[in-house]
Amino acid sequence: MSLFTPQEALDYHSKIRPGKVEVMPVKPCRNQKDLSMAYSPGVAEACLAIHKDKELAYTYTGKGNLVAVVSNGTAVLGLGNIGPEAGKPVMEGKGVLFKVFADVDCYDINLDASDPDQICEIVKALEPTFGGINLEDIKAPECFYIENRLKKEMNIPVFHDDQHGTAIISGAGLLNALDISGKKIGDVHIVVSGAGAAGIACSRFYASMGVPRENISLFDSKGHIHAGRSDLNEQKREFARKKAFADIGEAFKGADMFLGLSQPGVVSKDMVKNMGKNPVIFACANPVPEISYPDAKEARPDAIMGTGRSDYPNQINNVSGFPYIFRGALDVRAKAINEDMKLAAAKAIADLARQPVPDYVLEAYGAKEFKYGIDYVIPKPLDLRLMEYVAGAVAETAVKSGAARLSPDLSDYRASLKKRLEASRARMESLLQAYGW
Repeated sequence: MSLFTPQEALDYHSKIRPGKVEVMPVKPCRNQKDLSMAYSPGVAEACLAIHKDKELAYTYTGKGNLVAVVSNGTAVLGLGNIGPEAGKPVMEGKGVLFKVFADVDCYDINLDASDPDQICEIVKALEPTFGGINLEDIKAPECFYIENRLKKEMNIPVFHDDQHGTAIISGAGLLNALDISGKKIGDVHIVVSGAGAAGIACSRFYASMGVPRENISLFDSKGHIHAGRSDLNEQKREFARKKAFADIGEAFKGADMFLGLSQPGVVSKDMVKNMGKNPVIFACANPVPEISYPDAKEARPDAIMGTGRSDYPNQINNVSGFPYIFRGALDVRAKAINEDMKLAAAKAIADLARQPVPDYVLEAYGAKEFKYGIDYVIPKPLDLRLMEYVAGAVAETAVKSGAARLSPDLSDYRASLKKRLEASRARMESLLQAYGW
């Protein structure tokens, strides 16, 4: 059952002020002195300082806490290629999540552009303004080229969340599932339905975690991706197996994990019954997964089942990752979000799921208990400790891996994150009350 009607959703986006975000000053402009410092002539002091040392832009402007959410609207949620104007509500929403969960400021940049090189040139030109770039809802395979080129040519983090966010959250769930089932990551066999941006990125991430590539069976709309096919792009060829499965049902026999990033109805109860002991089933098609939670659990009560939905256990939700990954990267002025940082984020998320759950999280979900086990391998998105765990791990790993420009005292840094989030949320709540929400 939906929590809202279509009209309620439209009212939410249009009531009081159109849209979901507002730019507010954080310095006073009450008198002549304030005015002269905010703009002319006092602003010249900051300009001249930055002219001598560009790094001072992080000191005298908001660059260090500002992320661009960049999209051309070609692969929006489950809506497809709806264009930059129709995609803008999603990008504004991404900005809301950045701010609410990690006190990261955002501008959404919605581009009327489809040529990958043109997009790269536009985004590269934005580097003086932003501390990081979050690419969003850009279709495959162009998204791979765009991210790879920008990562090589820019000196700030570039992160395509459709790829890596899903990989990191599901990777955290996989780590805990293996811990619970007693399996070794080098022995597991994984079936992936959906070979777009997220499917390829998840497969790559699992391989970086230790899953042998030959143990990953990837399926697209035309069937199994194998070496005998001549219609594969560069990314799909990475996972072309020598052995060809006749269909996805055959691949399920004895499989340890299924990852769904495709469409409803792909998986049947019989297919789930044929999986190995304690199978991991992450069916993430939204809002209707590849197999429903009740059907999967009826077929295999021992399954570690997750979906993209909030009304069932083990939600695969990117908001548990991207705000905090950027928070940690921004705070050490990272030049990139590298593979070590992504792995550190996944391990931190997995570790948090093993800790006792605070009462406020139970209250938020109307639950009596969340306990580490097959129905709780991923922390709830409303667990505010994700800020400390994930941002802290990402910042620490950025320093160790050489991606960071700053090396803060990490114990003090971790302790400051909770206070920062509390102060940010208090400011937002005051503004919402002023608007009558």
